[in-house]
Amino acid sequence: MKGKIALITGSAKGLGKMTALSLADQGCDIALNYVHSRAEAELLQAQIIAKGVRCIAVQADISNIEEIHALVGAVEAQLGPIDILVNNAGPFVRERRVFADYAEAEVQMLVQGNLLGPMILDQLVLPEMRRKQWGRIIHFGFSHAGEARSWPHRAVYAAAKVGLVSFTKTLAVEEAPYGITVNMVCPGDIRGANKEKTIQEIAGIPDKETPRGRPGSGEDIARVITYLCLDHSDFITGNIMDVSGGLDPIRPTI
Repeated sequence: MKGKIALITGSAKGLGKMTALSLADQGCDIALNYVHSRAEAELLQAQIIAKGVRCIAVQADISNIEEIHALVGAVEAQLGPIDILVNNAGPFVRERRVFADYAEAEVQMLVQGNLLGPMILDQLVLPEMRRKQWGRIIHFGFSHAGEARSWPHRAVYAAAKVGLVSFTKTLAVEEAPYGITVNMVCPGDIRGANKEKTIQEIAGIPDKETPRGRPGSGEDIARVITYLCLDHSDFITGNIMDVSGGLDPIRPTI
C-alpha cells in the first residue's frame, strides 16, 4: 500500500495508534488526529516518520462539523486526497446511567461524535475515492453491535453505533461499483494498556472472562483493519466484524 494516504481519527493513543503504526508498516502515509493528546501525537508522528513514510498530526474534534471540514482540508493540503479513512474516534461516557439521567448536551455530543461525525467524514472523502476508483472506509462499533440488542446504561452510545451499523451496510452497497469498501470493526473488551500492546506481549496472560483465554490487544484490532485495507480485500465489504475472543461484553459468560 505504498503511497496510500490514511487518515485515522483519534490516533494519538490506543487502538488508533496501533492502527496507524500497522498501516505505516504497509507503506501508507499517515494523518494522525487528536483533540487533547498533542504530545502523544507528536511523539507518534516522529516514530512513524522514522519508518520512511510521511506523517502529519492534526487537531480536530470529530463532534464538531467545522473542525471535521478543517481536518480533511489539512490532510488533503499536506498529504493529498485520502485513500483510507479509519473512523476510530468517538466520545464515550464511562459513568453508567439510565437514559433519563443524561443531559441533552450529552445526548447530542454522543450522537454527533459517534454517528454524524463519521458520516460527514465519509461524505467528504468519497468524491476523490470515486475519482480514483479505490477507497477503504472503516467504522468502529462495539462487540455484537450488529445484533442491535439493548445495552442498559449505554443507551445513547449504543443507539449511535447501531445506527452506524445500518449506514455501514448501506454505504458499502452504494459505493461498491466505485471500488470503495466500507466495513465495521467491533473490538471486544480491550482494556487500558492492552490497547497499545502486541499479541506477543499479551500472550500467556490468562483472562478467565474471555473464551479465548487471553486478553485482547491493540494488534488484534489493527491487523484486521490492515487486512481490510489491502488491495485484494476488495470483495469484503458491508461486514460487521467482531474481534472479541468470543466474549460478549453486554452479557458476559459466567
